[in-house]
Amino acid sequence: MKPRSRAPQRGSVATIADVARHAGVSPMTVSRVINGAENVRAETRDKVNAAIAALSYKPNQAAQRLAGSEQLRIGVLYSNPSAAYLSEFLVGLLEQSSLSHAQLVVEKCEVGASEEEHARELLENGIDGIILPPPLCDSKKLLQLVTGSGTPAVLVASGRSLERVATVSIDDERAAYEMTRHVLALGHQRVGFIGGHPNQTASAKRLKGYRAAMTEAGLPVADELVAPGLFSYRSGLDAAEVLLALPERPSAIFAANDDMAAAAVAVAHRQGLDVPGDLTVVGFDDTAIATTIWPELTTIRQPIAEMSRTAVELLVRQIRSRRQGASEAPSHVVLDYTLVRRQSDAAPRVRPPLRSVK
Repeated sequence: MKPRSRAPQRGSVATIADVARHAGVSPMTVSRVINGAENVRAETRDKVNAAIAALSYKPNQAAQRLAGSEQLRIGVLYSNPSAAYLSEFLVGLLEQSSLSHAQLVVEKCEVGASEEEHARELLENGIDGIILPPPLCDSKKLLQLVTGSGTPAVLVASGRSLERVATVSIDDERAAYEMTRHVLALGHQRVGFIGGHPNQTASAKRLKGYRAAMTEAGLPVADELVAPGLFSYRSGLDAAEVLLALPERPSAIFAANDDMAAAAVAVAHRQGLDVPGDLTVVGFDDTAIATTIWPELTTIRQPIAEMSRTAVELLVRQIRSRRQGASEAPSHVVLDYTLVRRQSDAAPRVRPPLRSVK
């Protein structure tokens, strides 16, 4: 029989050997994971990180410095209208930066107003690399500034893939296609769509996936069925009011994120419509709001925290590779998504035809 790994006794501090036993690997492998080494399989890396979390292991910072692993400073710029998305994103950043012995420098800015100024300040203050979540991942001016400085960077949830910059994303187009197919399979034919911010590349991909599924089903996509949004709750309210005011309103609405889907549910309730009896509503992201409203949202689960953790890992590997005099090509990681079905979708109600009274 395989000997069982022993957890450290109560009151003692977990060691790297404890982590290695718990994960079933060597202490050297644990060290490579902690230091962001590239030559570790993803499955092994996940087992080691799970063991670190289970044992509450804290790397010996003094030992890391003696081993030549100086602390890294990672800059993060954010400007996101969805507080739920941002919260999950920051959780992943904090978890992985701690494991990677990296210091986070987090700055908030507004798109189109001060992102270049904030980025320039971060670069001048000596950060080793920068992470750009949406919507800043699609700022052309910001990307030019960062790449021009030669600073390693990772874009998260961008719909584009650049040669000089690492990226972490999901297949937004395919995910939106599958969600639309799901709604159509329930029997809906008139499906409205609330788009995301026009300046974000992921928005166009989600709209493209919706259109592809509708076209494949032989259903026309009338312009009136596509309402513009900005990924904010407020924009979702405005878009849903437009869609539900149509002479022939849609029997289902697919919103490009959960905040706008939640807003569509609120508008439907305000108008006396039952969700999902009178109107199916589905979203995208699976942030906290998806399960805090009623009915709970059917949505695409985007692994937001995992995406930010992966971004830290990619950036740490790039930075340490540079410090060792090597050159690592930026990675482009596409993570899996999941269609999560809850209570906000159903087959359309079939009403009997009106009969004339004789």
